[in-house]
Amino acid sequence: MKNIVRCLIFFLFSISLNAQIERVEPPNWWIGFENIELQLLIKGNNIRYSKVYIDYKGVNIVNTHYADSPNYIFLDLEINSSTAPGNFNITLITKENKTHKYLYSLVGRSKTNKQNKGFDSSDVIYLITPDRFANGDSTNDEFNNLREKSYDRANDYARHGGDIRGIINNLDYIQKMGFTSIWSTPLLINDMEESSYHGYAITDYYKVDPRFGSLDEYIELSEEAKKRGIKLLMDQVANHCGVFHWWMDDLPFNNWINYQDDFVNGVPTTYSNHRRTTHQDAYSAEIDALQMVNGWFVDTMPDLNQTNDFMSNYIIQNSIWWIETIGLSGIRQDTYPYPDKEFMSLWANSIMVEYPNFNIVGEEWSLNPLLVSYWQKDSKISGDYKSNLPSSMDFPMQNAIYEGINDNENWNTGLIKIYEGLANDFIYPDPQSLLLFSDNHDMSRIYTQFDEDIVKTKMALSLILTMPRIPQIYYGTEVLLSDKSKPGDHGLIRTDFPGGWDNDTSNGFDNQGLSETQLEMKNFLMKLLNFRKKSNAIHKGKTIHFAPINGVYLIARTYEDEVLINIINKNEDPVKLDLQRFDELSLNGSYFLNVLTNELILWENEIKLNKKGSYILNLQKP
Repeated sequence: MKNIVRCLIFFLFSISLNAQIERVEPPNWWIGFENIELQLLIKGNNIRYSKVYIDYKGVNIVNTHYADSPNYIFLDLEINSSTAPGNFNITLITKENKTHKYLYSLVGRSKTNKQNKGFDSSDVIYLITPDRFANGDSTNDEFNNLREKSYDRANDYARHGGDIRGIINNLDYIQKMGFTSIWSTPLLINDMEESSYHGYAITDYYKVDPRFGSLDEYIELSEEAKKRGIKLLMDQVANHCGVFHWWMDDLPFNNWINYQDDFVNGVPTTYSNHRRTTHQDAYSAEIDALQMVNGWFVDTMPDLNQTNDFMSNYIIQNSIWWIETIGLSGIRQDTYPYPDKEFMSLWANSIMVEYPNFNIVGEEWSLNPLLVSYWQKDSKISGDYKSNLPSSMDFPMQNAIYEGINDNENWNTGLIKIYEGLANDFIYPDPQSLLLFSDNHDMSRIYTQFDEDIVKTKMALSLILTMPRIPQIYYGTEVLLSDKSKPGDHGLIRTDFPGGWDNDTSNGFDNQGLSETQLEMKNFLMKLLNFRKKSNAIHKGKTIHFAPINGVYLIARTYEDEVLINIINKNEDPVKLDLQRFDELSLNGSYFLNVLTNELILWENEIKLNKKGSYILNLQKP
């Protein structure tokens, strides 16, 4: 009996000791990285100046850093490449001679992850706002221990219940439609007081939001997607966190976030001026440049200070942890020009060194191609700055396509915008790696942009899917989701996908209750997406386009003996297109199949364009 009591006392004492270490991040790590260094954030009550010990072959303590807060230690480790996977204790002995232990795990790296192919121009990315896509598990809709407890589908800015299980349940649908990659807006926890559904105010960088599901479900999503040939991208945020992030009550250093003193005194006083041109502007005032990068995005999103080396390491390691844990094929980095740009160069390079076939796309919301080009790897205009970023989001071309299709034809308006927009590709080091889209979670839906004109909508989508780019389509585009009642309203832009909830009156997944127009759009996209999967001419072909004349624009993609032509015709009445102008394509006497209508067309002298729209023609081999 005495032995049992002694064991119980020892067990309780051990729990008490272990409980003093609240968290260690990253929560685990891997053996076999190119970079053998690892920096651990250790948080516990009054652990500053503790001595730290690790007794595990191949793991060496290089340095121990004591933070400004008494409750943090940052521990530098080296992990030898020959280290065996396993668990070991991190032992802390405090100034008071108290002992605290934390069991830490090292895992062998996945060879598959290291060789995983990133997304490229052979892919089409399906962008999902998970809270609004499908509710696969109603048991995780509300949690009383989280700040925002409301679940209200009638409120555009409340939680609606969509989750990871809802995406998993509809992977077959996504595959059948013809999408090859999924980009979900952030799935990490946003324990905020309101509007937490969007995911961009993260309050724990290592925790999946329980309203979306669990880490196991996130891994399951990746594995099930791969079984269907679908890649998974993660939306990450290096610039800011949510104001209720766990560390905000006890910041490790006095410069962990920007304008930290202002926040401590109550509310932030300095916000970003959003003048992103200060990065390139030779005449920029220093105060403008500093405010752009260091100012808070909004008052609920503290601006992280990436010039703090510990913060820098934290963000880089967090990104690598998610890539390895989930088996990601890519990252979309939010608000790319807002963090410290030297850090972003280091961040991108650190990832690409470990995952050479990976891909990262950065968001630079500018209509100026010079600004977008500046951030892409090997840019001709970035001077001494090396971004190491493989891809940028092509806002300039998105806008050119909208204006080109929507505006009246004139010398300098209409289709000429698209022609000249594509002509700007000389400024990009790798234009085919740019991510092109019709709309996304931050802008009016394409169907709304074109005042719910389905012909214009299809013309824009046809260009996005046939240009030398990586295309992205926003969920619900296939069933013509619209924000026409409140254009630009974010809550409405991110509306629920019909059929994602049990009581929905229509279902976009199985076509029940859809209108003829919705079915027309869905069939159009499904046909074009699945054709695109097999077209090397679209994936990697040479591009030739001809200046628009009389409301007609032609773009050709050629690869070996495959030829794909997209003719955009804005004329309401039938027109005859003289083919002699396109003789340099050497197509006279060839037969083409209209991908959308299955009509066979002879390329000789002229062809008749009977109606306004897009004519996507595929060369038929003799």
